[in-house]
Formats: sequence, C-alpha cells, structure tokens
Amino acid sequence: MKKTAILIAALMSAAPIWAAPPEGVATPATKAANANVAAELPIADQTDFENANRGFLAKIPGDKILNEDGSVAWDSHQFDFITGAAPDTVNPSLWRQAKLNSVHGLFEVVPGIYQIRGYDLAQMTLIAGKTGWIIVDPLTTPAPSKAGLALANKTLGERPVVAVIFTHSHGDHFGGIAGVASPEDIKSGKVQIIAPHGFLAESVGESVIAGTAMNRRVQYQFGTALPVGKTGHVGGGLGQKLSSGDVSLVPPTRSISKTGETLTVDGISFDFMDAGETEAPAEMVFYMPQYKALHTAEVATRTFHNVLTPRGALVRDTLKWSKVIDAMLAKYGTQSDVMLASHHWPTWGADNVQAALKNQRGIYRYVHDQTMRQANQGATMHEIAENIGEPDFAKSDFGVRDYYGTLNHNSKAVYQRYFGWWDAVPAHYHELPPVEASKKYVAAMGGTEKALAEGEKAFEAGDYRWAATVFNHLVFADSTDEAAKKWLAATYEQLGFQSEAGTWRNIYLVGAKELREGNNVKNSISTANAKVLSGIPAVDLFDAMATRFNPAKMQGDGGILRFWFPDRKEAVSIDLGKSVMFPRREDYAITGEGSVVQITISRAQFTKLLMRETSPMELIRDKQMIISGNDALMATMFLALDEVKPQFDIVTP
Repeated sequence: MKKTAILIAALMSAAPIWAAPPEGVATPATKAANANVAAELPIADQTDFENANRGFLAKIPGDKILNEDGSVAWDSHQFDFITGAAPDTVNPSLWRQAKLNSVHGLFEVVPGIYQIRGYDLAQMTLIAGKTGWIIVDPLTTPAPSKAGLALANKTLGERPVVAVIFTHSHGDHFGGIAGVASPEDIKSGKVQIIAPHGFLAESVGESVIAGTAMNRRVQYQFGTALPVGKTGHVGGGLGQKLSSGDVSLVPPTRSISKTGETLTVDGISFDFMDAGETEAPAEMVFYMPQYKALHTAEVATRTFHNVLTPRGALVRDTLKWSKVIDAMLAKYGTQSDVMLASHHWPTWGADNVQAALKNQRGIYRYVHDQTMRQANQGATMHEIAENIGEPDFAKSDFGVRDYYGTLNHNSKAVYQRYFGWWDAVPAHYHELPPVEASKKYVAAMGGTEKALAEGEKAFEAGDYRWAATVFNHLVFADSTDEAAKKWLAATYEQLGFQSEAGTWRNIYLVGAKELREGNNVKNSISTANAKVLSGIPAVDLFDAMATRFNPAKMQGDGGILRFWFPDRKEAVSIDLGKSVMFPRREDYAITGEGSVVQITISRAQFTKLLMRETSPMELIRDKQMIISGNDALMATMFLALDEVKPQFDIVTP
C-alpha cells in the first residue's frame, strides 16, 4: 500500500518519477501487471513439472556443446538462473514455462522411444528399431544433435542411424541432420530421409528465398543476441532458444503422400497423417500402434502457436489446423497412451491425451471463429485483437497459453488471411511512409520537446503502448535524437518485462538493446551457408538469386545464360532482361533472340563461387568453369545483383 501511495502521489505531482529513462528495472506499473498474472493463474500446479522430468536417464556431459570450428553451439548451464519465484522483470507465467523448458537431458518416453530435450529450441526423438535408430527431427544445428545421439548410444547401447524423419519444413527440425547422418550414408541408402510431400520446396522458400530478411527477424523473435538473465532472454516459449551454428539441409529420399501412408521402417510401423498448411506448409504427424504413441510434430504442443510467425512466413490456416487436430483426436485419441511432439514434454494417459487435443483444437478454432464473428460485424483488425478475449479453458490449461503465439496477434493473422492487410478504412489504404509520417506527427504535437514530454508523461503513467508510439515517431523523425531513443528503449523494456509470450519479450528487449547499443550483432544462425546452398535444386537456387536482381544495376540488353551442372545433372536457363531475371529448368529450355552463353560448372564449385570462396577467374584458370559464347553476360548478371544485407536496420529508419 505504501508503494502504491507513493506512485499515486508521484503521478499527481509536476515532477517526473524518472529523471532519466530507467534501464534494467521493473517500474511500479510492470510489477503490478506481473503480480496480477501470478494471482490469476494456478502457477504452483506441478503436473507439467512431473511430466517434464518423467523418464530422465542422463545429461550430455560437459558445460558446453561445441561446433566444429570451436564456437559454442549450446551452453548447458546458461539457464541455471531460472529457479524460485519469478523476478519483477519477468511475467510469472513465462517464468514458469522457462523453468519447464530448461529441463534437459535424455528421457525415456516409453521403452523404445526416447527424447533429447533442452539442448535446442526443438526436441529430438529416437525410436529403437530392429537394427538401429530412427531419429525424428534432428534439431537446428549439427553439434547438439550429434551430442544427443552420442549420449543415447552411451546410455542405451550403440546403434547405427537407419532413418531420419523430418516432420515438417522448419529449420529447427532438419538443420542438424549433418550431426546424425553423413552424406555418404544417405547417398548409399544406409540412412533414408523421410519427409512430408512438398518438404524441399517449402524449406527452400523459407530458408533461402526469404532467408536474409527472415534471419534478421529471427534475431528479434528468438532474441539470439540477448544475454540470458532476468532482464534479458529467459526463453522463447516454444523452447528456450535456438542452438548456434550452420544449418544443414538434405533432400528427402522418401516423401509421404498427401493422403498419408502406413510405412514400416526397421520393424516399426508408422501411420502417417498429412498436416500440411497448418503449423507449416509441409508437415505430417504419425501414430505408432505398437507403442500406442502419437507424435504430433509441431501441430499440437504445450503452447498456443503462431498463426503468423514474427520472423515471417505464409499465414497459417487456423480452421484447417483445428480440423487436423480433431482428425488426430478422432482417429488416435482413444488409442494413444502417450502423446509426444517436437517441442516440450509428453503427455501420458489416454484421458489426458484426449483432453490436451480437445483444448489444442479449441484454441485454434476459438481464434478463428471469434475473429470472423467480429469481422462480420464490421470490427477492424486492431479492434478485434483488443476484444478477442480468451476461452475458458485457457485459465487452467497452460498448454494453450500465449507463450509463443498470442490471441492478440494471431487474431490479426486470421484477419489477414481472409481480408489482407487493409482494414477497409480508406485513410489506411495509402498511408504516408514511416519517416515522412513521423515528421508530420512530431510537428503536429508541437515539435520535439513537446512530443518528448508527451511520451514521458505516458511512460510515467504506465501507458507504455502509447509511449512507444510517441517515442517511435520521434526516432523515425530524427534518428539522431538520443533522448528519444533512450526513452523508446526504456518503454520497450517494460513492455518486454510484462510479456507472457517469449517472442514478444524477445522482440521488445532486442529493440531496446539495439536502440541503446546500435545494430552491430552478427546472427548466430545462418541458412546462407554451403550445406544449405548445396542441398537446394538449381532452379530454386536461381529463383532465390533472382530476388536480388536490381534493374537499376542492369547494363545492356541481357540475353540467355545456360548453366549445366554435370555432377548433379541439372540444367537451368536464365532469361536475363533489363527488368527481370527469369530462371527455368532446362527441361523447358528458354528460346529467344539475343546473346547466349553456356556455363559448365559443378554445383560444388558454384556454391564456392556464391560463398566468395573462389573467383570466376580462378575457376576459369583451373578449368573448373567452362564458358562458351558471350562470356561477359555472366558478369553482367552477377553485377546486377544487390549485395546481401543481413543486418538491416529495424528500430531506426
């Protein structure tokens, strides 16, 4: 009561509470908001903790898991600070989820099924077949998956890897393949790679075509540059964080059809069900009858998921998502003694499995139907998000809470899927760009000093959303305004401290960090590496290159470039024009007038060229690249491509 009285008195006085923007401390408004969360939810419930620790066998030895170059892929003790009650700087519900996600080691789900958990954002499942391991989703990077496999072999007995299942087309479920299977074993057929139909195309689309922007946005969504700690990164909700290192990619050797299949792999029966266009464009779940075990991939986990992920992706179909979960419930619910996924911990007991599936089905149907109900009554996207509420079961089932996706931003995604970005308000159809609009807003508020005072007033009142709007206009009107940047950083920090979603917390805290320290972070995850580029079909690789084509840099009239990659027996033709670079598989050879050049080069050498590990002159000199025809045309094409700018500005113009 004394603190409340002091706060009220301060708010009523003319003098500001904060002489300078605070840093690293929770304001009274933030403390009160977090205390309310703790009072409203059954934070002390231990059921999830019992499940998260059930079946523990061993931990990966050592403090750190290292990449091949000696860099740290994973620090096993980095989250040891997450104990006890939540600090004022962390939402208590998110703190509880972080405790659960920090539990790490090798766990027995049932005899014959094991999981490596807590060494990456995702989990890796190992199934003991007749002769070897069947691995499901080998994490984001090779080092943790390799260490996890080694731990399983040491603890449970040495087994070769005979198959790897990619449940879907997101990098944290296939990027660590090099840690559990060599290219030689895959090529020879010793290890088969099983994935849903469309896996490679969808992986390429997210990892390469949009890879540069997505990797930058990943820094915000997952807080990759944030220091771990009570005022920094505490977890991503879906898992603690991504491991660090280079993602790898290999094409599947067996694709599961859209209708699903029953497949026996090394003596284990799998009943696959298609789940594409839900959590990922290409995704599948499966049931193992001999274990009465349902693996839900990332379709049903212990959180409400993203319908439109902050890193960027195609908007997901919540209606279909709910129906796929319902199909799982109807087909496998009563048969399943255990449900496990590629994130979080399993659920045991048929009744518990059915209850979890019903609530997972319910949360996606709720956000879909309630968004559309309000939209059909004329509410706009932002109005719907403010009034979306939450279903009754969200008060007691932590598995549907906003740790990763949120009802607020997922309702906006549903709106976007049906109606696009425009809310039907004419003034919003062709708005001014941010910098120009911000300058006018600041001028309309009476200039910089008055706008700054308005922002400080909002901050002191705990009205952080309005404060962020005001300070952001000041920063975009003048990116050299240090006072505005410090106040905006302080505002983002309080919004982060209050966030139940790990993603929201990370986004706000990364924004605050970059405003204070500058945009100078090297991304810890790279999809533009040799392992990924070499695994992509040639035409898809050139499609990605074409997104860098800048007509302003194009010299001359262009022509036809024909690339032949003899080691992969791939051929691609490029129709290079003044405004468009259009690749096509040579199966459908481009014909036309103009200059023509033929380039013969191996994919391995072409990858080195793209990675700037060699030069065209070196390749020509060493007869690794043979060019016939207009040899200047290839140089023209490459000179017309924009440089990759992976660390573009976000919180400043």
